[in-house]
Amino acid sequence: MLNERLGLDPAVVQYIDGDTDRVAFGIGTNGSRSTVIGGSALWMAADKVIAKSKRIAAHLLEAADIDVEFAVGADGGNFAVAGTDRRISLTEVAKASFQAGRLPPGLEGGLYESGTFAPEDNTYPNGCHICEVEIDPDTGALDIVRYVVIDDVGTVVNPIGLKGQIHGGIAQGLGQALMEQVVYDRESGQNLTGSFMDYSMPRADAMPYMEITSNPVPTKRNPLGAKGAGEAGTVGALPAIINAIVDALSPLGVKTLDMPATSARIWHAIRDARA
Repeated sequence: MLNERLGLDPAVVQYIDGDTDRVAFGIGTNGSRSTVIGGSALWMAADKVIAKSKRIAAHLLEAADIDVEFAVGADGGNFAVAGTDRRISLTEVAKASFQAGRLPPGLEGGLYESGTFAPEDNTYPNGCHICEVEIDPDTGALDIVRYVVIDDVGTVVNPIGLKGQIHGGIAQGLGQALMEQVVYDRESGQNLTGSFMDYSMPRADAMPYMEITSNPVPTKRNPLGAKGAGEAGTVGALPAIINAIVDALSPLGVKTLDMPATSARIWHAIRDARA
């Protein structure tokens, strides 16, 4: 984001995470808020850096503030005097900001800025999940043969990270829908699924190939136009998978099926419907 806004190489950006000596307030990430809120605060802080740098650049270029423009190109962020070839880079301006003799009169040195963003409302991502399944009626064995997702999470900041979130979310939804279950002994109340040796979770061989496409419609609720994406995979996966199973079994008279839809439960549903 800083590369796009300021033209800074990500390799020169130092990122410090979770240090309350530096960040005095905030509640952390939850509810798909990292990019929407933290990213917007970062964007606003970068705007302040540009605004102050513009005053310094105008002074160094001996031009009026209004005549100086900032743009990010292949060589990074630069300030230029409109209609001329006179320009100075953001990096040069940053260095000059620490040299008192090169600052405009009355301007404090350094480029220290912060941003705070408090949204007036939540963002509302949306999407469509389509799941195709095949079921062996003799055993109840389930095969997910195709899974297609089209999601709108607004402006996509990190396409690879977004796909990873959706992949992981679908895996979580698939696990809840098909296999995950806490089981207790009926007589003693002892938890029989107290470790991952006994508690079933999806593995790679249970996951289908997923076709994931973005249909970004930027929101106006934050300067980035971004919407939350963290829950998108899970929210869509649960109903898509269960609806596909019920649809496959509906010709037999099955109307509903409780989660987890294990092979045993599917087989029992088929047997009961036939009876």
